[in-house]
Amino acid sequence: MEKELRVIISGGGTGGHIFPAVSIANAIKVIRPDAKILFVGALGRMEMQRVPAAGYEIKGLPICGFDRKNLLKNFKVLYKIWKSQRMAKQIIKDFKPQVAVGVGGYASGPTLNKAAAMGIPCLIQEQNSYAGVTNKLLAKKAAKICVAYEGMERFFPAEKIILTGNPVRQALLDTTITREDAIKELGFNPSKKVILLVGGSLGARTINESVLQHLDIVKASDVQFVWQTGKFYSEEIAKRLQGEDIPNLKVTDFITDMGTAYKAADLVISRAGASSISEFCLIGKPVILVPSPNVAEDHQTKNALALANRDAAIYVKDAEAPATLLELAVKTVNDEEKLKSLSENVLKLALPDSANIIAKEVIKLAK
Repeated sequence: MEKELRVIISGGGTGGHIFPAVSIANAIKVIRPDAKILFVGALGRMEMQRVPAAGYEIKGLPICGFDRKNLLKNFKVLYKIWKSQRMAKQIIKDFKPQVAVGVGGYASGPTLNKAAAMGIPCLIQEQNSYAGVTNKLLAKKAAKICVAYEGMERFFPAEKIILTGNPVRQALLDTTITREDAIKELGFNPSKKVILLVGGSLGARTINESVLQHLDIVKASDVQFVWQTGKFYSEEIAKRLQGEDIPNLKVTDFITDMGTAYKAADLVISRAGASSISEFCLIGKPVILVPSPNVAEDHQTKNALALANRDAAIYVKDAEAPATLLELAVKTVNDEEKLKSLSENVLKLALPDSANIIAKEVIKLAK
């Protein structure tokens, strides 16, 4: 009988880190149902709710990022890093993993640092086309580095790199609903086009403003809009829409069933997070990408350009979106040729079966 498999998976902060982490855990469980998997996240961040909801145990570290505006506050940050390193060491001692996986985000730093120092093999998964600071620092200690884009030798030792793609939410690939039924479920007319606007799990101010400033375009068009505002902005937007009656606009703070929403959409407007892009590639969805400028090393713009340069997506700068986005979206969704070529080109960039490939590498390292 095989020795019990024990795996630590660390990282988080955003859905873009958490969804791949959970997908990897699920894939490990398919191959080795006996595997014991423990997540390590950052206290107060999204993973502390999302990981238990996916059926896994998680321990939280008090880690946070440096404050670049107020340097004096960083004494507290340094203390939290020191405390997180000590806690990570104790978690590893208690859990006794044979392998540690880092998916990026604050918590993966101290966890994988301590794991490597204790002789535990480490694998890191970099979702973006521009490597994050934590992963760049961990690369020296990692045995394997799983990436989603070509050309990552700029950041990591070439001999450690495996091009795997990003794991995505399995439910998106498993959805069997037809486009017609998906649109009916949204309360819309299947004979008309649908544009889906999503700004990530927390929302995106620019995408929201692009709609609010051009409600006249929404009203005048024959297109139906599904608009995920994000929980952070939902109250403010509800106030601003008071008194408006727009039957072709469905507003929601969060979409639980993204499989149905994607199936209904003829065109998606989205930020350019790595997980979202991987999903568009795998389902062949035409997309307009509006990268967030408020991310490390402007990595979302680099993600977006990796697609736009191959005519696999349309790229709109954040600063230009409020003025141009809605008009461009309506024009694009009514252009059948453009939709077809975007869909065909984005499908060519898909890297399927990522979670399973990464899971096999994790199990190999554990042995």
